Amino acid sequence: MKFQKTTLSKVPVLLYVMAIVTISFLQSCKSDQKRKDKTEAEIETAAGGNVIEIVTETMEFQMPDTIPSGWTTWRYHNKSNQTHFILIDDWPDNKHHIDTIRQKILKPINDAMLLFDQGKVKEGQAEFGKLPVWLNQVKFPGGVGLISPGLTAETTMNLNPGKYYAECYIRMENGMVHHIMGMIKEFVVMEEDSNLNEPTADYLIDISTEKGMIWEPPTSAGTYTFLVKFIDQIEYSLETSIVGLDVHLVKYRNETDLESLEKWVDFAQGMKEPAPEGLTFLGGVNDMPGGSKGYFKAILKPGKYALISEVPMASEKNLLKTFEIGE
Repeated sequence: MKFQKTTLSKVPVLLYVMAIVTISFLQSCKSDQKRKDKTEAEIETAAGGNVIEIVTETMEFQMPDTIPSGWTTWRYHNKSNQTHFILIDDWPDNKHHIDTIRQKILKPINDAMLLFDQGKVKEGQAEFGKLPVWLNQVKFPGGVGLISPGLTAETTMNLNPGKYYAECYIRMENGMVHHIMGMIKEFVVMEEDSNLNEPTADYLIDISTEKGMIWEPPTSAGTYTFLVKFIDQIEYSLETSIVGLDVHLVKYRNETDLESLEKWVDFAQGMKEPAPEGLTFLGGVNDMPGGSKGYFKAILKPGKYALISEVPMASEKNLLKTFEIGE
């Protein structure tokens, strides 16, 4: 789960991993190189053996209980009628029990957000005041970006052995957070290494609090692998948001859609289903610590696209970047 600081306490809020469309015979290219088109069938078969298949049909993560350590590809099939993502939580030692997390973390967060929706700010802050101090020790080693209903996302990450949770904290139309409805899953990363080589990227995205997103986007249709380097990481207060730096890919229709997008990804203002019309989420890389890196793959067809980070007023921070793929 992603957690952030509030004025009362440090509060993580939620997680889960998103993945976008396979890892195949990648060519070694610089960030400004173009990639040849590949068919979706080629992408589906290219990833090889170290792929973690995850499925959501309603409000759950169907995934293995154990996975290998090292580089693994998370292929997330969103077969539900809701938008989702995966954020990975690394909880502090001896605080891993799922019932403890549900009662001491998920319930107060959910209750607080419902109270804020009703304009009951003091009561909502009181719920956050119930959160345990050890929450500030939670780490977020990655996850899969936002993915729209009926689509598949693919993200490649490097995880150390240990116990983790995958979660989604998007909110239902009635305000209930997805993780309280069942979208939290415990899994173990084993000592056994995946032996998967680190992917080769076609494009590099640097993300930082000082400069925002720095990159040169593709201009022609094709299948691309994007490397996301987290130069640093930041937390935002609950009054503005409860997330840090991440990268989500979205296809949009017009400038009005961008306004809806920027507002919707700010958890404190939006992140409620249904997602705004005109937006199709295609995956990305969720929160990682500064100095970390992850990869995601996408098929880009002609149209307008954007990369955005789940932060308040993303465009003012150079964390909303648009580009266009030509015919």
